[in-house]
Amino acid sequence: MRNSLSRKVAGFACAALAAFAALAVRAEQISVTHWGVLMYGAPYAVAMEKGYFKEAGLNIDGILTSKGGGTTMRNVLAGGIPYGEVALPAALAAIKQGIDVRIIHAGVRTAGEILWVTLPDSPVKSLKDLQGRKMGITSPKSVTEMLAIMSLQAQGIPLDKVSLVAVGGIGSGLTALQQGGIAAAPIMDPIWTKEKAKYRPVFHVKDVLPPITQTVGVTTAEFAKGNGQKLKAIVAGRRKGVDFIYANPNEAAAIVAKAYNMDLKVVEESIANLVALKYWSPGEFELESMNNMVKGLQIMGEWSGPVEWDKLIDPSFLK
Repeated sequence: MRNSLSRKVAGFACAALAAFAALAVRAEQISVTHWGVLMYGAPYAVAMEKGYFKEAGLNIDGILTSKGGGTTMRNVLAGGIPYGEVALPAALAAIKQGIDVRIIHAGVRTAGEILWVTLPDSPVKSLKDLQGRKMGITSPKSVTEMLAIMSLQAQGIPLDKVSLVAVGGIGSGLTALQQGGIAAAPIMDPIWTKEKAKYRPVFHVKDVLPPITQTVGVTTAEFAKGNGQKLKAIVAGRRKGVDFIYANPNEAAAIVAKAYNMDLKVVEESIANLVALKYWSPGEFELESMNNMVKGLQIMGEWSGPVEWDKLIDPSFLK
């Protein structure tokens, strides 16, 4: 009887160990805005390929994505791990709606990769030349509309002197430009690198505006309470991905090109452009850059008053 009991105990122990092992290696997914299209997600591609998440104790094997905004935020709330790198305006919109969100790291620290372009033979050479003309934005209340308004104000150009025209996405904006519907269209890497032979820059945001935080890492307050190790693993893995990109841009470009199914030369040039901008934050918060985004949201009527960052930011996962 004792031997039988011992065998049962051993069996239970083996089963428990097997279950624990399965739990330890279970694949997880996280959310990253515009994954596979724009370069916000490059550090995650590197971290997965190099095994940085696994080194930190988490098996991330896939990325949920969206075209940005509230869709990415909904992915975060519905995903297996309620974590995502989302646009800062989307995070603030969720907070405004009463969702208990925590911002746990900075993501993309500048909007400097965005620019407006025109056709090579256009008389438009600068922002001031857009007075009396039509300037493309992707959609009302979008980041491109916000940046257009902030850029015009920074150059002292009255807003009633330039018509802002919503053209849809980046591709449809370039089509409208080619057809003469607008005088300048917004674009960004890697699309700019791929298409630049067809267009001429009017202005780069980096030359007109200070750094503006585009994305942040977020989770729910409830998940943050009991899942600190998972969140620390994500933040640590992403940080190593950022460090690797800056130290090895060409190798990182090869990894991103594979993950995104993009042309290697295009990704190499895009990565080089973004490295020069110090585009990706390792994670530490830059409140001035975040407040610059808030100023833009206030201009758009999407936020009023200051943001109480101390109630929204949890820096403990950066340690």
